[in-house]
Amino acid sequence: MKRNILFVAGILFLGFSLVIGSSMALAKTGQEIDVSVDVALEQFKKDIKGGEEFLKSAKGILVFPDVVKAGFVVGGAYGEGALRIDGKTVDYYNTAAASWGWLVGAQSVRIIIVFMQDGALEKFRASQGWEAGVDGNVTLVNIGASGAIDTTNIKDPIVAFAFGNKGLMADLSLTGTKYTKIVR
Repeated sequence: MKRNILFVAGILFLGFSLVIGSSMALAKTGQEIDVSVDVALEQFKKDIKGGEEFLKSAKGILVFPDVVKAGFVVGGAYGEGALRIDGKTVDYYNTAAASWGWLVGAQSVRIIIVFMQDGALEKFRASQGWEAGVDGNVTLVNIGASGAIDTTNIKDPIVAFAFGNKGLMADLSLTGTKYTKIVR
């Protein structure tokens, strides 16, 4: 019985590895990433009341339009995105995370990380591989039933939003997620 469980877990892990590996192998060009970032930002502004005004106050916005998360006991996530300052792409990044525990399934999510202070943005850009929760704390913002952002209560230097095609997603942690600059 134990042998069967290990066999199934191994097969599922192999499948998971192929999903994440194929995402990495099909790397997008800078132009493709920029188009996807534009779409993600427009969706954010459309879905979240106050989102556009909030983004205007940002020092920098890191957008991952498609982060693939999958797992069965062992899981991971991977995506590529762009850092924008004053509405222009300045660098491209990938995001990668690994986890283990009671995991089953796969999903795709959009992640927007907003740098509200110059110091936080500078530290992020100077790093060779920035890890959420280690190199800087990221506050994941939960939107209430109204679907609006209360900008008067957001005072953290780095805030993040995770959303899909149907609003924000719950129970997501960015702690331990690594962000690395890539060349496109």
